[in-house]
Amino acid sequence: MKLIATTVVRGSQPGESHGGAYLIDLERRTVDRPIDWSNLEIDWRGHGGGRGLRGIACDGQRVYIAASDRLFAYGPDFKPVDSWRNPYLKNCHEIALYERTLFLTSTAFDCILAFDLQERRFARGFHIQTSNYRFKASAFDPCGDDGPLELNKLHINSVACNRHGMYIGGLSTGGMLHFNGQTVSMAAELPAGSHNARPFRNGVLFNDNDAGRLRYSGRDDGKEDRAMAPPHYDPQNLLSADAEDERIARQGFLRGLCTLSDTVVAGGSSPATISLHDLAANERIGSVNLSRDLRAAIHGLAVWPYK
Repeated sequence: MKLIATTVVRGSQPGESHGGAYLIDLERRTVDRPIDWSNLEIDWRGHGGGRGLRGIACDGQRVYIAASDRLFAYGPDFKPVDSWRNPYLKNCHEIALYERTLFLTSTAFDCILAFDLQERRFARGFHIQTSNYRFKASAFDPCGDDGPLELNKLHINSVACNRHGMYIGGLSTGGMLHFNGQTVSMAAELPAGSHNARPFRNGVLFNDNDAGRLRYSGRDDGKEDRAMAPPHYDPQNLLSADAEDERIARQGFLRGLCTLSDTVVAGGSSPATISLHDLAANERIGSVNLSRDLRAAIHGLAVWPYK
């Protein structure tokens, strides 16, 4: 089995690599880096800014990878096929594929954008807002002029979809929201700082950065709840561990999550590491390190469906 992962190098400077895409062969324990991201159009404001590559989704013979403000399409050989921009796409974190539609988080605009893979265009937008302590979603045309303002109130950082609806997470949402096409409700309250929240089995799977654990929390009596930690490295063995690097990045920051089966999941952490966790045993069963640079963090993570 192979995984594909993207990384962001926080605090990188012009002329340096800002991250890339990696293919990880779990059986052979080999790592390839088919994409080294060094776009000159990068937004240098903030810790992450426009640096690095983000969410990943595979559909047919296309690999879709989001950057901060652009969606890219590649072939399985990583040859570029096409790319798309939208004025309401900025600081994208994650993307999700459902029924030939890609859903992209646009963190800066507090919205989810829907990209139609058949028509290859941004077809819909959903602005997530709070009103009287309740959440609501307002539809808008992402190709029009009446979309949301760039406010970043909720810091939406995750999206997942299934036949029951859309699940949305953010640093200021208080948990994982559920959007059924008409109303938005709280599906699961989560700790502050959570990333990659998604429904899984009879509960929710997410990265809990406050506790430094990948968690599964069920809707039963709690007997199946799990909390698993990433590897910890000796700071002296890290490539970048000075005071400035530690101000903008920290070891053990959790981001990136995918499921391999009903019991095995993969999660990302910094410095760029992918760990496999066995939910049944409640333990980490292996890990692969891509970089010892403290600033390098996993962002997107998915199962590679091609040979």
